[in-house]
Amino acid sequence: MTDQATQASRATDSSTAAQATDQRLEALPFDRALAELQSVVTRLEAGNLPLEESIALYEQGVRLHERCARLLGQAELRVQRLVESAGGQLRALDLSLGEAEEG
Repeated sequence: MTDQATQASRATDSSTAAQATDQRLEALPFDRALAELQSVVTRLEAGNLPLEESIALYEQGVRLHERCARLLGQAELRVQRLVESAGGQLRALDLSLGEAEEG
């Protein structure tokens, strides 16, 4: 096998693996995606990883962050739709953690 054929084969394998990873991440519920993101951050902060592995982990972390952000946005929209005032108008509530703990 030539060097070009080997590189092409690796690129195809890498692309297929990335697609499988993306599909797996897109199926994760919020709690699981957040736990995986925290694990990735912990591993990156600990260091002692080869550069390529660090980059791959960082990329995975970005995808997990995007997944969590998307799920949170969807949840926020659902809550906004459910919270209605007495007049039937939709209103958004600020549900920040600090205020929830005080009440």
